[in-house]
Amino acid sequence: MDDHAYYMGIALEQAAIAGEQGEVPVGAIVVMDDTVIAAAHNSVIAMNDPSAHAEILALRNAGVRLGNYRLTGARLYVTIEPCIMCAGAILQARIGRLIFGAYDDRAGAITLFDVFRDKRLNHAVEVVPGVCGQAASELLRDFFRDKRASVDITRRRRMM
Repeated sequence: MDDHAYYMGIALEQAAIAGEQGEVPVGAIVVMDDTVIAAAHNSVIAMNDPSAHAEILALRNAGVRLGNYRLTGARLYVTIEPCIMCAGAILQARIGRLIFGAYDDRAGAITLFDVFRDKRLNHAVEVVPGVCGQAASELLRDFFRDKRASVDITRRRRMM
C-alpha cells in the first residue's frame, strides 16, 4: 500500500496543476515496472476537448511512449474514480490494475455501473479504491467551493 500512496501522490500533484489552471483537479499517471511512463491532468477547457480527461491523456501519452496502444501490465493511478468514457479507454488499453482515490457517486463507472466486474467484457481490471481518497476529495471540494464563492462574488457585483 505504501507504493500506492507514493504513486498517488504524483497523481495528486497533477490534479493540483489542473486546479491551478482552472480545470477540475483530476490527475492520472501510468506506471509500468515501477516506472512512471506518463502523467497528465484534466485539460478539457485548455484543449476544448470533452475527452481530455486526465486518464485519457495519460493513456495516450503512455501509448506513444511505448509505441503500442496496449498497455498490458501497466497500472493506472487516478485521483478520482473514472467516468464511463475513461473506463472504456482503460479496458481498451488493457490496463491491469486501476488504483483510484475518491469515489464519484455522480459519474463513476464503478459506483454507478461496476464496469470492471462485468463478465461480459473481454478484459478484467483489478481495482484498488480509496488510495489517498481523503486528499483527492479535499482537492475537489476546495476547488468547487472556491469556484462557487467566485460566482457568488460576481453575482453580488452585478446586483450593485
